[in-house]
Amino acid sequence: MKRRDFLKEIAGLDKAALQSKANQLAEELMRLRFKQASNQLEKGHLLQQTRRSLARVQTLLNKTTAQA
Repeated sequence: MKRRDFLKEIAGLDKAALQSKANQLAEELMRLRFKQASNQLEKGHLLQQTRRSLARVQTLLNKTTAQA
């Protein structure tokens, strides 16, 4: 998914949905790290992509928390 599309998708989410998305991305990142450690990860760029997506969601979460 393109970054621009991802930002549009998460911009309309409420706090609970953002929290859910952050948990989902954290779990995906953990799975990718386990695959990398066991040399089963074929697409290494997914680690960086997932980590950055998680950071974007957490940034939006912090902004909504600060505004409330």
